[in-house]
Amino acid sequence: MIFIESKLFEKFRESYFDDESYKAFQNFLLEQPLAGDVIQGTGGLRKVRWASKGKGKRSGVRTIYLYLVEKSHIHFLTVYAKNEMSDLTPNEKKILKTLAEEIKNG
Repeated sequence: MIFIESKLFEKFRESYFDDESYKAFQNFLLEQPLAGDVIQGTGGLRKVRWASKGKGKRSGVRTIYLYLVEKSHIHFLTVYAKNEMSDLTPNEKKILKTLAEEIKNG
């Protein structure tokens, strides 16, 4: 499995994951790449909950990713804390769907 980070994900990753928790998160997705819930209207993007520094899953972070089965790639698109944003807006979904399509076709 290859993990690919978008510039947006890369920008925020260190705010939400220390090295140990990020490695654990990657290992979790190695075992369960379909773990996240599919986000309707985004072209197959998934959202998975993960515990953040000193918090549990429910109040932790949400990571949006695209799993390309045929390439064995996981593209991390963005990450955010639940207390900052509970869900993606329709406009954010539209933007992420466009990005997912570019990744799939690229």
